[in-house]
Amino acid sequence: MPKHLSNDHMISVDTQQYEALFKIDREIDRLVKDIELLNYLNPLNIEQEKKRFFASKYSLEPEFHYRKLKFNPFKLQRQIFNQRLERIEDDDVRKLYQDIIYEYAGLVQCIESIGKGRPFYFNSLKVFGTPKERDVQNARFILHFQDEEDEPEEEKLLDVDAAIDYFEHFSQRYSFNFSIQKSTNISAAAMVLNSAEALVLKKNHKYSQHQLKVLANHEIGVHLVTTFNGKSQPLQIFSNGFVRNTETQEGLAVFSEYMSGCLNLKRLKELSYRVIAADSLIKGYSFSDTFDLLFSQYKLDRDEAWQITLRVHRGGGFTKDYMYLTGLKKIYNFYQEGNDLGDLLTGKVHLTALPVIKKLQGLGLAHKNQHYTDSYHTNLNTNKTVDFILHNLK
Repeated sequence: MPKHLSNDHMISVDTQQYEALFKIDREIDRLVKDIELLNYLNPLNIEQEKKRFFASKYSLEPEFHYRKLKFNPFKLQRQIFNQRLERIEDDDVRKLYQDIIYEYAGLVQCIESIGKGRPFYFNSLKVFGTPKERDVQNARFILHFQDEEDEPEEEKLLDVDAAIDYFEHFSQRYSFNFSIQKSTNISAAAMVLNSAEALVLKKNHKYSQHQLKVLANHEIGVHLVTTFNGKSQPLQIFSNGFVRNTETQEGLAVFSEYMSGCLNLKRLKELSYRVIAADSLIKGYSFSDTFDLLFSQYKLDRDEAWQITLRVHRGGGFTKDYMYLTGLKKIYNFYQEGNDLGDLLTGKVHLTALPVIKKLQGLGLAHKNQHYTDSYHTNLNTNKTVDFILHNLK
């Protein structure tokens, strides 16, 4: 009887019994595995537009350019929807794939409308949602705290090559291999490309020692851990992503910062400003309006105000950034209730999918994760203010 061996030392799966499921899973993987929203969403002319915006004294709206699509969006959506889901016998598993197909189709619509203003914003809303009033109140609650006096201001003196050395050393605690790439066309200091198994660093960025620790625990300790765990699963939806996985994945990543002892009030405030900026989109703020809100009202320095504004306005209005704080709160609560985080590391999954993950494990269609986030072994957080905040968020 044919078997699918998911890993050398993992479970073997009877592919004949689940032939229809594996066929659908492989077909979806073939269609979507190389389509990463962030790869298309990062503008190609960030530095040029930043200089132009600053030279105009923050009045000229940036005109960002984006990568050309390497696929036909309509054709791809048609192929995604052309899956014979009725052949999946288990109701829960069939519902999982149905929801995933809607999600992937929505991501294709997002990519198709990048740079087209409000159409992209509305597609982003369908996939990622927008901050609720409670989320905005949580952000304001954090921003009311006085900056911690004993929190040193670390100088950003380390270049990208020093960052590479740091990440290569940090990665030795894990048994997977990934590439490290440099780019001037990313809006974050670092990001993971799932399909390429790569950590991409902002080439012209200056890093502090503390930021490197944060990024290592966030990007390598969670995003790459779930990348490689997902790719080792029998079903590739664990790699390509469950519905609404972003909130849980970013929550896990920031929680790794907390457990490693490097989550501080300054970082929580950064996440709060992202919520405020994402909320400005639904109010109709332009790029310069959001920048002015952060720069003039909240008194951020202009580079930080630019960075946060860029993140939420790229593409035409990208709301994802509010999920870092909501995801952190949910993972923090989950951990405080005594739950094991292991099943949340099995791939790009969501907290609400735990019952179906356990069901798939019971059916032999999923296995426990190969790699475990190093920081989750021991809670090294000693910051009482951070604990007080996380405990009291609504």
